[in-house]
Amino acid sequence: MYKGVLFDLDGVLIDTARYHYQAWQALAKQLQIPFTEQDNERLKGVSRVASLDILLGLDKTGRTYTEDDKAQFLQVKNDHYLSYIKHLTAADILPGVIEALTFLKTENIRIGLGSASKNAPFILDKTGLSAYFDAVIDGNMVTQAKPHPAVFLLGAEALRLIPSECLVVEDSEAGCQAAVHAGMAVIGIGEREHLPSADKVVASMRSFKKVIIFN
Repeated sequence: MYKGVLFDLDGVLIDTARYHYQAWQALAKQLQIPFTEQDNERLKGVSRVASLDILLGLDKTGRTYTEDDKAQFLQVKNDHYLSYIKHLTAADILPGVIEALTFLKTENIRIGLGSASKNAPFILDKTGLSAYFDAVIDGNMVTQAKPHPAVFLLGAEALRLIPSECLVVEDSEAGCQAAVHAGMAVIGIGEREHLPSADKVVASMRSFKKVIIFN
């Protein structure tokens, strides 16, 4: 069995994806840029800076933005997001997550988080998940966005493991690619057509125990 499991946060452990969409949508509305759910799919597993660049790329007016403008936009987006997630509770933990984390603990498997979100520690605290994690790597600690493997390589290091001893659980193709680039096996949460790089794909965390790969 793997010695460590590294989880993504949004869409894997907690249902925060809708809050990110609402926050980006609020910013886009302020900037008068059309932004749809389909556009939002392109932001999955992508850093906030890269996500903003994608959103601004939808602006067909020819406007240009300075780095100061972009910093302000990111703050506005984050303010919207924080206003939404401050009400998070354990009820927002996705089905099957507690069972999976409890199983890993009973098997003495180390548990880490590898997320692009700078709000990851806050979210873990609000939902009561912090106690399960041996290491948390978030957007405050890495500058390279997925599919760059930095977040997972740093996670393995924090767990005092080598990459081949780690399994990653992700819901985005960029995240799955990051795991592959890190030399780790990866389980995708979602649909196979959207996660071609995953070693195995399941519909939800409810199936985690059934598919965890053994060495």
